[in-house]
Amino acid sequence: MTYQHLDSSPVPLPGNPPAGTALSRRGGAIARESLSRYGLLVGFLILWQVASTMGWVSPAVLPPLDTIAAALWNGIASGALVDDIAISLQRSGTAFAAAVVLGIPLGLFMGQIPAVERALDPILQLFRQTSALALYPVFILLLGLGEASKVFVIFWATLFPILLATIGGVKEVDRKLIEMAQTYGATRLAVFRRVILPASVPSIFVGLRLSATTALLLLIAAEMIGANKGLGFQVMNAQYNFQVPLMFAAILLLAALGLAANFVLVTLQNRLCRWAAPAR
Repeated sequence: MTYQHLDSSPVPLPGNPPAGTALSRRGGAIARESLSRYGLLVGFLILWQVASTMGWVSPAVLPPLDTIAAALWNGIASGALVDDIAISLQRSGTAFAAAVVLGIPLGLFMGQIPAVERALDPILQLFRQTSALALYPVFILLLGLGEASKVFVIFWATLFPILLATIGGVKEVDRKLIEMAQTYGATRLAVFRRVILPASVPSIFVGLRLSATTALLLLIAAEMIGANKGLGFQVMNAQYNFQVPLMFAAILLLAALGLAANFVLVTLQNRLCRWAAPAR
């Protein structure tokens, strides 16, 4: 008597692709998404490297990326750029935190009381339209060339995006939600905690992200005047001493700090505003 060997390998169900095919499709989708998102940036960096290496542009003006990376590594390994990063983060972080502590509560207060907003809006608009860099000499006269004037000019520039975004977020809350909460007997404090504040959070984070970018922009200008430490000072000092790779290394560090701050704020926003995430 003979026995027929039966194959026990799994048979894919109709309509379901094999596991390998599904993985390859997923990998292809990820590759296409990465290419569409970062392809232009990668192409720009490759063009930069090739143009500088081949002599299409002067390496003295636009050094190759590997030379900039070497200058960045040497600066970090020696500790010089580490000190600059720490001082720049201290200045911008102090100013940004002060703007958050003042701007968000004041914006929540003004957004809920129209009379207060009407009274304060003209002077706020006047201050907002006045460039912080134009006022920097005034801050230096009042506070001196020390840390106080540098922190205050950054604080001045970062306050208004947070304040205006918070006011706008409160004013855009759906009035029907507030009336519904009041109909069910919610107190004024409960309406603020459960309706107004959660609905304002997305707009507040827009202001926070704008202010974080503004803080780094003003940091460069503040450190270029009367400073002997910081990434902004390092950019100017390297340019004066014709250390162009080090200058670009400091600029890339500033860009990296901006990207990191934006990533942290976006991650925090996604955690706090899951209910507001768009459907995929």
